[in-house]
Amino acid sequence: MRIPLIAGNWKMNKTIGEARAFARELHSLLPDHTAVQMLVCPPFTMLYELHGLLAEAGIQLGAQDLFWEDNGPYTGEISAAMLIDTGCSHVIIGHSERRQVIGETDAAVNKKLTAACRVGIIPILCIGETLEERKAGQAEKIVSKQMDLALQGLALEQGEKLVIAYEPIWAIGTGINASGQDAQQMSRFIRQLLVNKYGPAIAGSVRVLYGGSVKEDNIEEFMQQEDIDGALIGGASLNAASYANIVRLV
Repeated sequence: MRIPLIAGNWKMNKTIGEARAFARELHSLLPDHTAVQMLVCPPFTMLYELHGLLAEAGIQLGAQDLFWEDNGPYTGEISAAMLIDTGCSHVIIGHSERRQVIGETDAAVNKKLTAACRVGIIPILCIGETLEERKAGQAEKIVSKQMDLALQGLALEQGEKLVIAYEPIWAIGTGINASGQDAQQMSRFIRQLLVNKYGPAIAGSVRVLYGGSVKEDNIEEFMQQEDIDGALIGGASLNAASYANIVRLV
């Protein structure tokens, strides 16, 4: 059985003081969380500070990116070992905003994914198509290519050590959603790609999340789908009450 994962991606938001207040409020809102794995991915500046506060509420800590080298002359970069040192269990890799705004390539995503797996931090690999690609009937082709290049050379022995987040780019921060049926269709396709690469046992234990304008009033629709195991949430994760309600609904 795959335990649902609700991951909050704060992106470039909040100060340390605001993050502390969030953690305290969330702790009071979720005193008896049970069968949902909770994860918050704040900016780098808050990781060390939040680790203990989130742990008290049973929430794991994740980062929004990493660099593929362990150390060296890479000004401004953060290694996987450094993330583990701050208490991180997960790291987001290949988010569409990094691909589109920062210019991150599939080759870079592959190196980052390999680095994360090498040291034992669980990567959340983000994949998804643009609206133009979907309208052109290329959605599965794009997702298949992203998966193939990202996982190239990666020997995965345990499916629990990888999370895939399907985030259709046209639904991120736009208020527009894929339907539950659309999300399930692509999530099933993703799982079949994993079966082809790693076999049914490992593929069956990889969690596939949906992301893209997820909020309280639509989370249940996505969680009812057979191949969707949780959500990667943006804006709705910035508010403790909203995040807590989503966890309860799951």
